Amino acid sequence: MTSTTEQLSVTTLLRFATAGSVDDGKSTLVGRLLHDSKSVLTDQLEAVEHASRSRGQEAPDLALLTDGLRAEREQGITIDVAYRYFATARRRFILADTPGHVQYTRNMVTGASTAELAVVLVDARNGVVEQTRRHAAVAALLRVPHVVLAVNKMDLVDYAEPVFAAIAEEFTAYAASLGVPDITAIPISALAGDNVVEPSAHMDWYGGPTVLEHLETVPVSHDLTGCPARFPVQYVIRPQSAEHPDYRGYAGQIASGVLRVGEAVTVLPSGRTSTIVGIDALGESVDIAWAPQSVTVRLADDIDISRGDLIAPSASVPPATQDVEATVCHVADQPLTVGQRVLLKHTTRTVKAIVKDIPSRLTLDDLSQHPAPGRLAANDIGRVLVRTAEPLALDAYADSRRTGSFLLIDPADGTTLAAGMAGRSFAAEAEAEPVQDDEGWDF
Repeated sequence: MTSTTEQLSVTTLLRFATAGSVDDGKSTLVGRLLHDSKSVLTDQLEAVEHASRSRGQEAPDLALLTDGLRAEREQGITIDVAYRYFATARRRFILADTPGHVQYTRNMVTGASTAELAVVLVDARNGVVEQTRRHAAVAALLRVPHVVLAVNKMDLVDYAEPVFAAIAEEFTAYAASLGVPDITAIPISALAGDNVVEPSAHMDWYGGPTVLEHLETVPVSHDLTGCPARFPVQYVIRPQSAEHPDYRGYAGQIASGVLRVGEAVTVLPSGRTSTIVGIDALGESVDIAWAPQSVTVRLADDIDISRGDLIAPSASVPPATQDVEATVCHVADQPLTVGQRVLLKHTTRTVKAIVKDIPSRLTLDDLSQHPAPGRLAANDIGRVLVRTAEPLALDAYADSRRTGSFLLIDPADGTTLAAGMAGRSFAAEAEAEPVQDDEGWDF
């Protein structure tokens, strides 16, 4: 008989995020998912039951399983991203429970940035609201490949099929217009447990999967080998010992694609070329390595390579540029302004940069563009043009979420200012004249 450990060793991993408006029951859904899938420890459940009784509630408030901060429990809202790890016999999961408030849009961006699926909750009584459209837009912006619409509180609308059908139709049309490739609508009651883990006895008109069944069976592609190879150098290994007098290796994690011994490669940003003569993985020499393995690469030529350089096959070299056009989500409390000096961190490389222009700010309610805002405040999403001091080899975020993303950092204190996605977004951008900036860091 196969043990649970052996089963989990061959199951796939799904990273997913939950999002929803305030009081849509998102934390209750997550709690129900954990509870009914037997992923809650006995002492955790006892603590929730005790806290619920002290509030005068007869049944345990499953939302307390995820709302861990004291302020979250007191206010009954989700403030920060809560990560939960659980598993079934079919799949392992990393769940990012993200806030629903408008002022925590940046937290949703954090949680959804690595997600392969987003669960968007809607209150069946209220239908698709402004925050629902905002969450769908963020998921589309971050290129989350799968979106689940969970129409919650169906018990409060008498499990009426027409109510579910109307909400599903409206949301599906909106999300499809944003370019979301896969949308699945599921009617649920998180409080009663309908269609969360077990099929509902009250909605015989629905023949689709439960939430957990869909999470267990949705196709998940971790195959980064179809993308061009990208190898950001983290560390140069040069022992200069008696045993390895001439060893020079470049260590890092393969961001995408496949590296092979004998392959011609180009080092960026210098543009120097060489050939891979060896790949070391886990202390052994191998002929081939693929993402996301951590390896050490040895080249035929002694080239000046340091942390932050990128090794790529000469046949598919990414373009290097000092003018980065991107969509960013501003996450800091202080605004991002035109002319501001920043640091741009891309993979293992950090360079000085200047915000040359902010052509537009995106209004997520209706996807309209507010032209030339001049600044981005906390939680704003907008287009920026950044000029870097040194060339960067970025892929378009649409092609690679790993090598198409970057951070803007405050050089004074190291605070993260914005999360960026290189290239064009799903929405049309407003045209703007370039802004001249001759002060300080003029590149």
